[in-house]
Amino acid sequence: MGNLLNQEPDYVLSQNKLGVTRRYLYESGMLFREFTSHWKIGVLPLVHITSGIDPKTGQRVWAKGFIAIGRKAVGFIAVGQLAVGLLAIGQMAIGLVLALGQLSVAGLFAVGQMAAGIVAIGQFSAGFYSLGQFATGRFVFSVKTRDYEAVTFFKSLFKWFTTLFR
Repeated sequence: MGNLLNQEPDYVLSQNKLGVTRRYLYESGMLFREFTSHWKIGVLPLVHITSGIDPKTGQRVWAKGFIAIGRKAVGFIAVGQLAVGLLAIGQMAIGLVLALGQLSVAGLFAVGQMAAGIVAIGQFSAGFYSLGQFATGRFVFSVKTRDYEAVTFFKSLFKWFTTLFR
């Protein structure tokens, strides 16, 4: 529900060297909080974090920043229930390069329960290189299909990935 009286909510503002935090505590105990960093990259704040429902609009605020974190987030790096960005992590993640989420769609690399991308890894996956329980694509590594090219690709990908943590 929006602001029926069209009054400006009594936000509590706090500012430090990193940015500004805007808070509003509802009588029910529900909290709205928004952090926006002072630093900007172009027109976007370096970091934008949102939580809760804005009392002014009655809606959730989209986190929009270079690093965006919130229920709904858009940014270079986006983390949220719905995340859209170059690198996206969320329940529904849409990433230009990488998407990690329950439902993930990416231009390059998607990992999730349902994944679609050039390289897709998931229970249900669709991609040029596809790894999953139920997979479809040009080169498939699944329960029923073990394409040699896919097996070789995913083994080398796994080997490369494990070297990152040594």
